[in-house]
Amino acid sequence: MKFNKKYSSFASALCMMMSFQGLLSSCSDFLSIEPQNDIVMENYWTEEADVNSVLNSCYAQLESEDCMKRMVVWGELRSDNMTNGSGTPNALVQILKENILETNGYTNWQCFYQCINRCNTVLYYAPGVNAIDPNFTDSELRATLAEATTLRALCYFYLIRTFRDVPYITYPSNDDSQEFQVPATPFNEVLDSLIADVESVKDDAVRSYGEKSVENTCRITRWSCYALLADLYLWKGDWQKCINYCDLVIDQKIREYEEEYEENPTTMTTELYGKFPLISESSANSNYAGNTYTEIFGTGNSFESIFELNFLNNQSVSNSTVSSFYGSSGTRTGQVGVPTFLYSDAYAGLNDYFKRTDCRYLENMTEINNKVYITKYVNQSVSFRTSTTTGAAPTVAGNARSSAFANWIVYRLTDVMLMRAEAEVELAGNVEEGTVLSDEQTQHYRNAFACVSAVWKRANNKRTATTDTLVFDDYATSRSVMEDLVLDERQRELMFEGKRWFDLVRLSRREGDNTRMISKVLPKFQENTSAIRIKLSTQDVLYWPYNRDELKQNPYLQQNPAYETDNTEQNF
Repeated sequence: MKFNKKYSSFASALCMMMSFQGLLSSCSDFLSIEPQNDIVMENYWTEEADVNSVLNSCYAQLESEDCMKRMVVWGELRSDNMTNGSGTPNALVQILKENILETNGYTNWQCFYQCINRCNTVLYYAPGVNAIDPNFTDSELRATLAEATTLRALCYFYLIRTFRDVPYITYPSNDDSQEFQVPATPFNEVLDSLIADVESVKDDAVRSYGEKSVENTCRITRWSCYALLADLYLWKGDWQKCINYCDLVIDQKIREYEEEYEENPTTMTTELYGKFPLISESSANSNYAGNTYTEIFGTGNSFESIFELNFLNNQSVSNSTVSSFYGSSGTRTGQVGVPTFLYSDAYAGLNDYFKRTDCRYLENMTEINNKVYITKYVNQSVSFRTSTTTGAAPTVAGNARSSAFANWIVYRLTDVMLMRAEAEVELAGNVEEGTVLSDEQTQHYRNAFACVSAVWKRANNKRTATTDTLVFDDYATSRSVMEDLVLDERQRELMFEGKRWFDLVRLSRREGDNTRMISKVLPKFQENTSAIRIKLSTQDVLYWPYNRDELKQNPYLQQNPAYETDNTEQNF
């Protein structure tokens, strides 16, 4: 692999960073430090501000349109959550058809390696600055290294979930002539390295940057390290370690809730669902719901957020991915649509995915001209009546954003809760239909169900057990049934957040078989279903092909066998 020359030179990268000046400045003074123009490489790394400028650029790169689009396309587009929208570009159309060629622009991974290179640069030069700048303390150095290491691990995590085996590079490119022609490192080796890296720095990460949630969700903290580790261990199949790290995050949120309750018990919008503190859909005496959506996705940086990318309305970098893919205040229709089976007849109680009382289908989607479009992230706020009387669905008062500055959530509390649920189900072991559960297996299932039930109750605006339609005994019959319970709730809760395809890939990897994944994805296809079933039948096809240009530049890369015969040019 060869880094694009525009960015492979560190001096060039610094000049490029001028366009991101002040990005995320509300998070802390750190993020308002700007690099200087006309920097000579050997004279640059002299003080803490130099380190912070480049660290700031790592976040800026993750927020670039190229990275943002790939987070959505890689994590969602091939799943059962998405289909054609309005004016869908050919590159997306081909992916939706499972016609993914090495010439498709979304097989280009350069933007993530640019972020990785910036992280590597910080990791390489920051210790030298610590040695000469007395104001850059040892603890600040360790916190900086933890931040850069975790951001790098997150980038590689996106890459291996998408491409499986990728070149793994941990040193910076500071010279235009430097080549990175290295073989791809196997998935499991990269995964183990990422775990080891984040484990080594997690205790150095900052616990809190300030009292406000916005200060602690737009930068890497110790809790975002824990969330990433939980995810990494989930993919590794180390269920107990996944649970341990989930518990660290959940326990911290419980502490935050208890502290807030002591100070403002009457004005809180958060309440306990079981032991889990979650933002309620509506206050106890209100006939209107939508508060959960408004706080988490509208306002952003909510109580439940762990790490999200901030797009500030007073800065120059917008989240154009949401406005183009999902829609905007002007169009309400995006390039990506939703299969109708996820939305149709929900309020009539005839939908297989959403109960009629589930607020999420009303918050996340809308039907326009007989086609379903995404509203998650598009609306600044939503409100609708919580009445359960029969008849037409309630009118959703959705206040669309006037500008494209929706934050993008990477990890939030319910995601972690459902990771924990998945790990508990797997920790119980193989349970066949009709098997009598041991006490230990029953406890694992009850632990999993508690996480799912809390998320489900909040979404269905239920506060008491007497009205629950989600009953433990209906699901504690086998591992596959419990797995589907968790997987379905992850789909409902995290829909359009860049998670669903990765969840299906993880399921197929665990089983060594794509049958269940295919059964979930196939309903969105209206034609050629037999051909699609055959195409999706191998494990190799879970991953994307290497881009043609990367294959030309790096002779050590070997194309994914599922795509070796695809040499047809594609129009964009």
